[in-house]
Amino acid sequence: MSTRRILVADDDPGIRRTLQIGLEKAGYEVVEARDGEEATRLWRENGVDLIIADIYMPNKSGLQLIMELRAHNSTIPVIAMSDGGRNKNLNPLIYSQVLGSVRTIGKPFSLEDMVAMVKQELDKAR
Repeated sequence: MSTRRILVADDDPGIRRTLQIGLEKAGYEVVEARDGEEATRLWRENGVDLIIADIYMPNKSGLQLIMELRAHNSTIPVIAMSDGGRNKNLNPLIYSQVLGSVRTIGKPFSLEDMVAMVKQELDKAR
């Protein structure tokens, strides 16, 4: 069985690094994107099994990324995350579910919770 590949898209390098370490420790391969544009390119090039995307990113938001995935009929599970942005508004997480994210999580979150959520979604996608 091949290693499952996770795309982590967040403009915060600390969050990307933390998720990379935790997910790799759990046995996953991790591809990182600094913004929504890079995430789109990497999704197309790498054939990922799950995407973790921040809602607020430069160049293309997490919401735009989810819309593009679903417009291409992609069934890749997406976990949307957000700290609410400048206004601390978590409503975009609700919008992400309407657009097609399968799960949402507010920041800050525990690494253990995120890894468990990833495992649950990948187990369902088999």
